[in-house]
Amino acid sequence: MLVRHTPNEPNEPDEPDRSDQRRAPGLPLTPGHDPQPDAPRPSDAARPSDAPEVAGPAAGTRTPVPEAREGAVPGAAPGEGGGGGGCPGPGVLGGGPAGLLLLVAAERERDARGAGADAAVIVGAAGAGGLDADALDAAEDAGLIRLAGGRVQLVDPGLAGTVYAAVPPARRRAAHRLLADAHAGGPHALPVLFHRASAAVAPAPGLGDALATAAEPPDGGPTHAERSAAWARSAELAVGQELRAARLVNAADQARLAGLPHRARELLARAGCEGPAGAVRGAAQRVSGLLALQDGPVADAREALLLAGESLAPVDAHLAQTARLAAVEASWAMGDVAACVEALDGGPAQPGSDPLLAAYRAGMSAVMHGRLDSGRQPLREVVAGAGAAGGVLDGTEALLRAGSAALVVGDLDAAARVNSRALAVARARGPYVLVAQALERLAYGELRAGRHARARAHAEDGLRTALGAGQDNLAAHHHAILALVASVEGSPEAVAEHAAAAERVAAAHGLAQAATLSQWARARADLARGRLSEAAARLGPLVGAGPCRGHFAVRMLAVPCFVEAAARTGRTEAARSAVGEFARWAAQGADPQAPAQLARCRALLSGPEECEALFAAALARHDEVAGDFERGRTQLLYGGWLRRRRRPGEARGRLRDALVSFERGGALGWATQARAELRATGDAGPGEPAGQLTLLTPQQLRIARCVAEGATNREVALRLSVSTRTVDHHLRNVFAALGVRSRVELSRLVDRAEKTTANP
Repeated sequence: MLVRHTPNEPNEPDEPDRSDQRRAPGLPLTPGHDPQPDAPRPSDAARPSDAPEVAGPAAGTRTPVPEAREGAVPGAAPGEGGGGGGCPGPGVLGGGPAGLLLLVAAERERDARGAGADAAVIVGAAGAGGLDADALDAAEDAGLIRLAGGRVQLVDPGLAGTVYAAVPPARRRAAHRLLADAHAGGPHALPVLFHRASAAVAPAPGLGDALATAAEPPDGGPTHAERSAAWARSAELAVGQELRAARLVNAADQARLAGLPHRARELLARAGCEGPAGAVRGAAQRVSGLLALQDGPVADAREALLLAGESLAPVDAHLAQTARLAAVEASWAMGDVAACVEALDGGPAQPGSDPLLAAYRAGMSAVMHGRLDSGRQPLREVVAGAGAAGGVLDGTEALLRAGSAALVVGDLDAAARVNSRALAVARARGPYVLVAQALERLAYGELRAGRHARARAHAEDGLRTALGAGQDNLAAHHHAILALVASVEGSPEAVAEHAAAAERVAAAHGLAQAATLSQWARARADLARGRLSEAAARLGPLVGAGPCRGHFAVRMLAVPCFVEAAARTGRTEAARSAVGEFARWAAQGADPQAPAQLARCRALLSGPEECEALFAAALARHDEVAGDFERGRTQLLYGGWLRRRRRPGEARGRLRDALVSFERGGALGWATQARAELRATGDAGPGEPAGQLTLLTPQQLRIARCVAEGATNREVALRLSVSTRTVDHHLRNVFAALGVRSRVELSRLVDRAEKTTANP
């Protein structure tokens, strides 16, 4: 039979309603029969678009595989025992599409993340099982499967669990034996062993040992999902509680790495790690903590990971070290400096450990103790090691540490390079669970570098990936980054949507960093719309002292926004206090934009004789680093100051520069502010008012637009840096010129005119 190749189609259907018990044609449902404990959950079955495909068996040398003689059922008919003895007779699978679907479902048991079953394997097993040669076509015509790229995919992956659970156990075992024989010519032992083990019905320690051995190699070959299924099946064949528990914990860890968190938690629950020895219990605590770090309260994750480190230290120094580093990550997400220090500095010394890993711990410890100068050198060594060809940092986790080190020392170009490499490695070699994390680090670095369009692209991809892998905590961070991007791009609705999504998870799981980023995004959106008082109110608690203080790694980044809002609303003392701390932080070189921002902040708080020199100094520092957005903000504030000093000609030049910077950087909301300031200088340009609004002077037009947005006269005065009396005077003239009698009428007129301008 020829296998037809069709173009690839999407393989991520919506998750089915699990309460709906479906039946494939010809497959009887057994009342009250539950799926096997390790059957993939429908919610875990959908394969992400970038999950690695598993190649089918290749022609060539046969891989020797132990025969599964143990566990055969005494007196069983040929083909219904547990081992490799006997060949299923014709018709044992059932006829029509039902038998074919059973084979596909049984193959999916081996790899829940796979891109479908190898068509050659399915066809070979189907033929050996006596299925009609047209069964594949019939199943495709019925809309149950699709053929794409030589692979058989279920149209509804959630159907696999229902199909597999619905048939009698003897038919499932027969399907696995057929698949074991079909895989036997392939280069890897694991598929053959898995299916033979799945055909066994009694403890078979020899077969279980062989399957566990095949699941052990860490690099190349089977995917994490395949290894998880193999470890779980080998546990069923093991003799002894501790060995079963150890294998189930290994299966849970591999399921976690495959992005199957629900499956991982089920396997941990089956392991029941209260009784096993310290090593197994510590390994289970490590997996549990890592799962909570992905989707759960990070304080709980931290405690589980620290306990895991203590339990594992005497028996597995490497796993103990990874557990403590994960505890550092949880402490960072909490925003708890003391907890970071405890996780970094605690634990026994690890003789002979990786020198770059030791450098990372030493550098981060110095930073957490407030000594960035002494921590910079070891962290730079970690970053430099990421570029070494064939170096020890080729693994995804090590590359992510190097990318984090680059962000901490403020080397944003290196952060982009290393995190891009981490993303490429995670996608090519896994583990899949680190793809969303690499995208988050990459998006955050691009955001800090002012490359907002790139940050949005990475964060959108990361959000989809995180949600698909059950990583709600990472999804919250991606939402917070998207809110910050939207605050630049001028979409208040998107800011509110993403910030709310981030804050929901942040509040439940204690994600201080995501919460701080989302509040900063809301405040920056207020600034873009001229809502200075609101912005100052949001940012004041974050950048100041006290229980509402923002995350230690983020709060200083938000200080320039607070100073702008506070200085322009008369809160000069609070602004000066924030600038003092910001100056000390900027002197450490942790952010390339900080020197220019510091000069801008001081300009906003200085008298007329110093202000101009400070704005000029800020622009000179902007020229030393990339970043259109921050340069545009300085130009906008400088131009507005020049206009208020009655120097419209000079102001226009600065404001035009600001407009170009904002437009080039995609900061559309801020570009609107720049255009409004230009109009106030008498500079007419594209997008000028239509209809009756042309009767207004530039200053009257600005006031009319502010009032139309719902601002009070006092709020308008704060936005435009004029007195309330001036606003009252201009507003009376606006009413007279436009012939309106109320603020409501004015709002409607402005709205109609703006729509006419936008859609002539």
